[in-house]
Amino acid sequence: MRIVDLIEKKREKEELTKEEIKFLLNEYLMGNVPDYQMSAFLMATYFNDMTAGELLEFTMTMRDSGDTVEFDDIDKFLVDKHSTGGVGDKVTIVLAPILSALGMGTTKLSGKGLGHTGGTIDKFESIKGFKFSKTRDDVVKIANKTGIGLMGYSDKIVPLDKKIYALRDVTATVPSIPLIASSIMSKKLAIQSDVIILDVKVGDGAFMKDIEHAKELARRMIEIGTGAGRKVKVVLSNMDEPLGYLIGNANEIIESIEMLKGNAPKDLKEVVYTIAELALKAKGEITELSEGIEKIDAVINSGLALSKLREFIAESGGNGDLVDDYSILPAAKNKIEVFSNKEGYVSKIKAEEVGKAAMIIGAGRATKEDEVDHAVGLKILKKVGDKIKKGEKIAEIYYNDAKNVEDSKNMILDAYVLQDEKVLEPKAILEIIE
Repeated sequence: MRIVDLIEKKREKEELTKEEIKFLLNEYLMGNVPDYQMSAFLMATYFNDMTAGELLEFTMTMRDSGDTVEFDDIDKFLVDKHSTGGVGDKVTIVLAPILSALGMGTTKLSGKGLGHTGGTIDKFESIKGFKFSKTRDDVVKIANKTGIGLMGYSDKIVPLDKKIYALRDVTATVPSIPLIASSIMSKKLAIQSDVIILDVKVGDGAFMKDIEHAKELARRMIEIGTGAGRKVKVVLSNMDEPLGYLIGNANEIIESIEMLKGNAPKDLKEVVYTIAELALKAKGEITELSEGIEKIDAVINSGLALSKLREFIAESGGNGDLVDDYSILPAAKNKIEVFSNKEGYVSKIKAEEVGKAAMIIGAGRATKEDEVDHAVGLKILKKVGDKIKKGEKIAEIYYNDAKNVEDSKNMILDAYVLQDEKVLEPKAILEIIE
């Protein structure tokens, strides 16, 4: 079997066999296929797509390139929730303790942020002493105690994805829907769970800019899950404005805790509740999503969900008392206020611009090597549908290094799109695909 023949088949839109896909990927992992040949295959895939059979085999071979993690010793209904990444996306921090309080367990790999999107690891690492589980035994120990099993990515899990993603990044093939789907699902299938719930962000601050592409990605991921015998549900959520009001790592921990105290921004609450309801439905506790609202309210109002977060932080090496004392978290030394230079109703907040405004003051990474300042971030004070007067305060920037603050301020001003007519408040959940 020659690699060039497989590239030619893909170029000519012919379907590759399971054996051919396995051969190509395994040879690439072992270093026997040069990057230029794999690049040619990825570009042919970008233009010619993959069949359902090709995509399933591609994903399973990626999954099997490294370790898989089983949790036979956790006696809970296990939920793996994944987000495609957005600005102010703190859903995992709020959702995991809620699921735990509802008697379920979270088992998922979490990542670090890159570019304008934040990572769950960075947010939790705002907490002094907090250490993410690196091994299966660590995750099991903490998950059995708290119901929350979050694990940092390991080079031993789906190493092929890391190698292929690096190549996609420099060959303009990152936006390929089958390649995105296989990258996400290979990691989801490497970790045991009873249901996989995918939060696909749609809009300006998301990777998927429009709903049609997001639906196609959702369909392909469900297709992979079905082929692998796994239950997959997808939520399409709005990222045409940041989620919640606070952006930045320690900031987002605070907003998450506030939601667990019953003080939730409307959009964040809608996303978290929808995912928790889907988990309850998958478990068989409810038949209609609306039946879950009362159950979720109960674990928030009783303080049980908050106590689960406190316990998880303590078990992970942090100080659980921070849920009642935010001074334990790092805080920026300086603050600057941003005032609107125009008037009107907010029709859109360019989430990507807001994310970049936070990134350039240190809240995110422009490159993988960049250090994150966990203390810095932003607070937006107006959301889509709100009326803004000229000269009214629309945001605050919390910073330590003044170098890029003026640029950050201008990015926030540019992010706010105003119009004369009143705008309807947007829905946070655009669609649910089961």
